[in-house]
Amino acid sequence: MQLYNKLSAKEREALIEEAGEDRLTLSFYAYAKIGNPKLFRDHLFVAWNSMDVLGRIYVAHEGINAQLSVPAKRFNEFKEFIDNIYFLEGCRLNIAIEQDSKSFLKLKVKVRDKIVADGLNDASFDVTNKGIHVDAATFNQLLDDPNTVCVDMRNHYESEIGHFQGAVTPDVDTFRDSLPIIEKDLEEHKEDKNLLMYCTGGIRCEKASAYYKHRGFQNVYQLEGGIIEYARQVKNQQLENKFIGKNFVFDHRRSERISDDVIAHCHQCGKACDTHVNCANEACHLLFIQCEECAMEMNNCCSEDCMKVNALPYEEQKELRKGKRNSNKIFKKGRSEVLKYKS
Repeated sequence: MQLYNKLSAKEREALIEEAGEDRLTLSFYAYAKIGNPKLFRDHLFVAWNSMDVLGRIYVAHEGINAQLSVPAKRFNEFKEFIDNIYFLEGCRLNIAIEQDSKSFLKLKVKVRDKIVADGLNDASFDVTNKGIHVDAATFNQLLDDPNTVCVDMRNHYESEIGHFQGAVTPDVDTFRDSLPIIEKDLEEHKEDKNLLMYCTGGIRCEKASAYYKHRGFQNVYQLEGGIIEYARQVKNQQLENKFIGKNFVFDHRRSERISDDVIAHCHQCGKACDTHVNCANEACHLLFIQCEECAMEMNNCCSEDCMKVNALPYEEQKELRKGKRNSNKIFKKGRSEVLKYKS
């Protein structure tokens, strides 16, 4: 029985091009008590692999966090499968605003300690005592209320290219970093302010809202379905769009445009730009913002040193990468001394 992906990204990309069929990019999450995450993981892989589903899925004792690409013609089959899992029946599926058949090129289902790395001790508070979920219209109303503090629960490289008007955007690398910083900054307003939170699809706010209520915040609200669902409701209901720029997404698309505003800058020349790329040097792979002119001048690299490495024959590059750990560059996204115009 096949329980792991056997095709490379290039092989899968070729198959997708050959098929020439539409695919849907979507995401969903659910907090639930899963007794045997490994068994559940294998069950998902076998079923989704047979449906030609691709994506990145995390399974833990606390639930599931999934970002997927599903063949459009098999969506109903996929939805029926989801609905037959008791804690996923009727689960909201966040369909991507902008579609790309190559958003994911492999099926990866991984067992993790948590579906989102939050650093919290869940046993110390009631994770089910969450904040009030609000739709796009109510979110806009709360955002206009001078008694509201709106907080972006995402990381710096996400909010840099797009965020809600007037939102607090913590300069953090990870979700777990933001939790104590936000609490400290709002310490004096736990009772007299509305704490309004949002993230990409809602999963980070689910845990954060319960945590902040546990920490004494009285009026906690969270955007139902995150930015993805907000954009859909704004379009369908013809509401005012209060999100400016792009929504960062964790697949090959890297972002979805929500408004025409370009609020970020190329990290190499300072020109207005909001296009994230990864450094072409595989030993670096740094995520940063690069305009077309700099991409051409720097050969899609973040620095001259990386350009030199990337120009070497492939086998020489492999030799240079042996035994070297570059995780600090990879995971400190958008932070490097070589990026002159990183704000």
